[in-house]
Amino acid sequence: MIEGEFKELKTGPPTCVVLGDADEAFSFANMNEAFTTLMNMEDPKLFSLGYGKYYKHKGKLQLDVGAFASALEFACDIKSEVIGKPSPLFFGTALSDIGITAKEAVMVGDDIVSDVGGAQKSGLRGVLVRTGKYTPKCEDHPSVKPHFIANNLLEAVEMIIQVQSKE
Repeated sequence: MIEGEFKELKTGPPTCVVLGDADEAFSFANMNEAFTTLMNMEDPKLFSLGYGKYYKHKGKLQLDVGAFASALEFACDIKSEVIGKPSPLFFGTALSDIGITAKEAVMVGDDIVSDVGGAQKSGLRGVLVRTGKYTPKCEDHPSVKPHFIANNLLEAVEMIIQVQSKE
């Protein structure tokens, strides 16, 4: 668990709640503790390390951090600050770290909203792959339209190279 990473931190009254991937640790008790912590703050701040709806784990789809962030937003009448995907800050930081512009980058992912949509809102091209948590209804999303759809990562790379050679 991640708790060991924070054992050296000074403790005191909480100033925010940070919500990340907790897998099996997402329980009513933990969510209710986050809720009561936020409700007891004068100026509640909720940070979410992502905003995905679901992900695939051990072959099954399960709720992701976005669903839990949404529940806390609703219950506490606040808006979370998303630090991970699909935040433009996330994509901008990644581009800066590798030293390229959005126009030079392509995001390949299995999440139509967080991967493809987040990338496109940040100026990157977005490619959807039919692997991972992909479901056929991803192809009919009402607002996110990938630059193209590939059956797998190899096909995505081949398509990117083919498009790049024509530019």
